[in-house]
Amino acid sequence: MTSEQVLSRLKRAGTAQNRKVYARHGVQGPQFGVSYAELGKLAREIKIDTDLAVALWESGNHDARILATMIIDPADCSASRLDAWVREIDNYPLTDAFSRLVAQTGFVLRKADQWSRNQGDFIGQAGWNLIGALATDERCSDKWLETRLGEIEETIATRSNRTRHAMNGALICIGIARSKLRDHALRVAAAISPVEVDHGETGCKTPDATAYIHKALTHRGNEVRKHAANRARRKAR
Repeated sequence: MTSEQVLSRLKRAGTAQNRKVYARHGVQGPQFGVSYAELGKLAREIKIDTDLAVALWESGNHDARILATMIIDPADCSASRLDAWVREIDNYPLTDAFSRLVAQTGFVLRKADQWSRNQGDFIGQAGWNLIGALATDERCSDKWLETRLGEIEETIATRSNRTRHAMNGALICIGIARSKLRDHALRVAAAISPVEVDHGETGCKTPDATAYIHKALTHRGNEVRKHAANRARRKAR
């Protein structure tokens, strides 16, 4: 499938309602307004195609760029390409999609460290998104994440809007995933609350980290007990 064919498919799949919604979430450049469900279907059809992904990214169209992050081979992503792409991002939904791609590459730790200290809002957001992703990565040490907790406590109030949101998200991820750091994460959550983020003309809210961590752990405990009860019933039959 060529980039022209894909762009034509995206144009047909877009809706005026989605364009309005995405605009409220900060998407201001060229877009068709394609739902994520449709993007997922198209990505599954294309599978992996790095050349196509690069062409779609270069189109500058928002929907095409989201799709590009879904079909590019993470192994084909050089550090220079990632740096070039992150500098072109101008909205937070694309930052989130791009971060999910980078989290699958061999550069995730390096880029998390580098971008999280960048003062650009979307680059900083990408860096802290990656730190959140690394909370569940066994290759990432507790010591490294503990340092990041200190940075959150010390600097979140001075960081820009979407970076603050991503820092709060990383704090939540660390508090849930790392039992040895949970008390530290909860102390930081109490110290920085409330985290103020401007979500524009949307209904989005910034989660309270303390409440979110406790809720997630309660849900996890309930799931563990449910699975244990199911196993016990199966054995008793």
